[in-house]
Amino acid sequence: MDFAFDARTEELRARLLAFMDEHVYPAEAVAEEQRAALDSPWQTPPVVEELKAEARRQGLWNLFLPDAEYGAGLTNLQYAPLAEITGRSPQLAPTVTNCAAPDTGNMEVLAQFGNEQQKKQWLEPLLAGEIRSAFAMTEPEVASSDATNITTRIERDGDEYVVTGRKWYISGAMNPDCRIFIVMGKTDPDGADIRRQQSMVLVPRDTPGVTVRRAMRVFGYEDHFHGGHAEVVFDRARVPVTNLIGEEGGGFAIAQARLGPGRIHHCMRLIGMAERAIELMCRRAVSRTAFGKPLARQGVVQNWIADARVTVEQLRLLVLKTAWLMDTVGNRGAHTEIQAIKIATPRAVVAILDRAIQLHGAGGVSQDFPLAELYAAARTLMLADGPDEVHQRSLARRELKKYL
Repeated sequence: MDFAFDARTEELRARLLAFMDEHVYPAEAVAEEQRAALDSPWQTPPVVEELKAEARRQGLWNLFLPDAEYGAGLTNLQYAPLAEITGRSPQLAPTVTNCAAPDTGNMEVLAQFGNEQQKKQWLEPLLAGEIRSAFAMTEPEVASSDATNITTRIERDGDEYVVTGRKWYISGAMNPDCRIFIVMGKTDPDGADIRRQQSMVLVPRDTPGVTVRRAMRVFGYEDHFHGGHAEVVFDRARVPVTNLIGEEGGGFAIAQARLGPGRIHHCMRLIGMAERAIELMCRRAVSRTAFGKPLARQGVVQNWIADARVTVEQLRLLVLKTAWLMDTVGNRGAHTEIQAIKIATPRAVVAILDRAIQLHGAGGVSQDFPLAELYAAARTLMLADGPDEVHQRSLARRELKKYL
């Protein structure tokens, strides 16, 4: 076994770490101040565009996309430590390097399944960071953890599809730069194969019948820099049949192809969030005194920090192993490990953030530290891309199958 990163990864890590220190961390407070002064909280602060230009200039752009024709051409194993670094500032760093969800998954879908016209019209401006996008799958009226429950209809009418349905927690949809939705719905609701009933179509935001109704909050946070999480209504919205992605009945398979990399990207960034929490814990522990001695000398605080370090090291190794498997045997071959990290990482990072909040006292739940917002994001990932229990059920069935 060789645990060292290769030369290209090390070189990109050095550049990205310097970019974070010199540009991203100092811009966090600036971005908040600028956003507060804008006409709408959903507008992009000017400093974000400045950071995007600098990231492109430094070649820290589209690092997530393994297809060298469109992205940096990195393997999952090469990208993992870079995503971890951007996870330390999840509100800014993924966006300014054009590596933010849901755009990443949407670009992967278009690169893998889109036709030439779709790539020209939507993939190219997404790759350039000129527009944003959203992925409309989750619905409020059904248990969306089972994608076969989706009720949104995509009905063929001559040369058009008519899209009707209600979605919510559609990430990125509040951003005014969000120009395109990838919508999952049923083209064949009565089909014998429940995994061939769904299809995906491209629906431009300005299509008549599309209404972005409201922003959904997560523990009170609207997640402005991410573009929010919206409730979106499609009321007989019509698009050309050429907006179909792939083939009719292929939506479920495309969703699975999209969610595999998305799950590991989230876990990579979560490790960065945990590292940021540990750093804040240590700084707080050595700077505060209680009951006659520094917090850093309190046994319970030392236990929290030690446990957090052990946990992060374990998670990182599991995520790197998963990335390596995805590169060597494909997403199907790494299915068990993808599910394992999806279960383990958010749960563990939530626990680390909870301890960090406790150590910061009232400051931990305030807006003066990033911990509360990081907690909200990490806790959401126990639901996003499939709730933990769904992955536990599937993983357990795979394990039991060996004995049945």
